[in-house]
Amino acid sequence: MSAGREGVQVELADEAATLALGAELAAAAPTAALIALRGELGAGKTTLVRGLLRGLGYDGAVTSPTYTLMEPYEAGGRRVVHFDLYRLGDPEELEMLGAREELDGGALALVEWPERGEGVLPPADLVLELSHHGQGRRAGLSAGTDAGRRWLTGLDRGAVTA
Repeated sequence: MSAGREGVQVELADEAATLALGAELAAAAPTAALIALRGELGAGKTTLVRGLLRGLGYDGAVTSPTYTLMEPYEAGGRRVVHFDLYRLGDPEELEMLGAREELDGGALALVEWPERGEGVLPPADLVLELSHHGQGRRAGLSAGTDAGRRWLTGLDRGAVTA
């Protein structure tokens, strides 16, 4: 892990490292927050969500809600909502899905393809950018709010070991 002014960079050698990063994010996660998950197809966004949910104690199936756009979970005594906006035609469709109620209702929201919800989604507390890097992946984490900065600071102190 390396820290810079913009945030934290984490090298992820394999799927296990991506799952571990998700679990470590879960360990420090506030009850309600929004994580924007950016990266091309196959970069590991859903794998990271699976790791985060596992870190909160959820042991059921976790798949990308590509067609449903939103999948709610109860994990670790909190509501977690996984959004995949890849197929979203218009940001206003989020209103029809009930996204505002989820986001305003104190859920931990994990949003893949957040740029497709611009104008409707609130600012992300944490932005996580995943990219292919050699045989593995690289994760760039940056804070978008004060809550995100506190979360990132906790990770920067060595909580992330991936």
